[in-house]
Amino acid sequence: METGRRDFLMGTVGVAAATAGLDLRPAAAAAPEAFEMPRDMTLLNMRRGSGYGLGVKTDRGILDVTAAAEALGLPAPADMDDLLQNGRGGVLRALVDAAAARGPQSAYLREEGIAYAPLVTRPEKIIMMGFNYRHHAAETGTPIPKDPPLFNKYNNSLNHHGGTIALPTAVAREFDYEVELVIVFGRACSNVSEADALDYVAGYATGNDFSARDLQTLTSQFMIGKTADGFAPLGPYLVTSDRVKDPNNLRLETRVNGVQRQDWNTSDMIFNCRQLISFASKMMTIKPGDIFYTGTPHGVIFGEKKPRGERQWLKPGDAVACSLEGLGELRFTLA
Repeated sequence: METGRRDFLMGTVGVAAATAGLDLRPAAAAAPEAFEMPRDMTLLNMRRGSGYGLGVKTDRGILDVTAAAEALGLPAPADMDDLLQNGRGGVLRALVDAAAARGPQSAYLREEGIAYAPLVTRPEKIIMMGFNYRHHAAETGTPIPKDPPLFNKYNNSLNHHGGTIALPTAVAREFDYEVELVIVFGRACSNVSEADALDYVAGYATGNDFSARDLQTLTSQFMIGKTADGFAPLGPYLVTSDRVKDPNNLRLETRVNGVQRQDWNTSDMIFNCRQLISFASKMMTIKPGDIFYTGTPHGVIFGEKKPRGERQWLKPGDAVACSLEGLGELRFTLA
């Protein structure tokens, strides 16, 4: 088609469109989401069909984020990992506010009917801290460490509130509990100062560094006693960091079959949360969605003053409950 005729036809189309009130300009691209950590919320990760979904604890019940998004036609994080790793805190805030204003009651669930998932399922790193309480170091005869002795677990060890640990009794028998404050990260963190360290925290949770002590002490490395399937229960909630005034002033407890075994305070940490984050961030980049178990207080079976063969180690059928002040009670059973 010759240039003059094409221009004429395009002009004609433009006039017709203008007459009809149509806008033929290219649609503007949607603005990218700002990266934001969640704020002022108590969150949980749920099993939803064959996958996972995010829940928000509210006065009306647990908001099923996926159901609310579908009902309101709004975007939403798919699960806890999407929320944290992609910084979708602002998107979640908009949805929660919209649901409170005009969301259907059917999007709110009764908590007793929730099928919990591990609080996070796809962290890049699970960082662990050993012997971080003065009284725990004393009960085990461990010298106060000069620097944080860090080790790791893997994603296979992640477990959930209400879950079960299948004890690997073919290779171990000395099973033990360790209630711990868990830090959950919401921003990439590398070489940060102690003063700024908590600015990278999305929230906090109750965790248990479940251990097979005979495997832990089999060699000089802790790993094989810490990484069996399900050995990292975590939950039920992620409480955003703005709701936790001071992570180093929280009561923490463990009960086994209803009997209290641990009862102490995070103020007894040798290295506080700021120091732990700063130290680890100098060795590695901590990513959004990564988690950091900060150590356990005294009262573990490993610290009892009797021969190891005479101690009452955990066994199939035992029920363990752990709690941290303001963060909820984590319960699991052994099989």
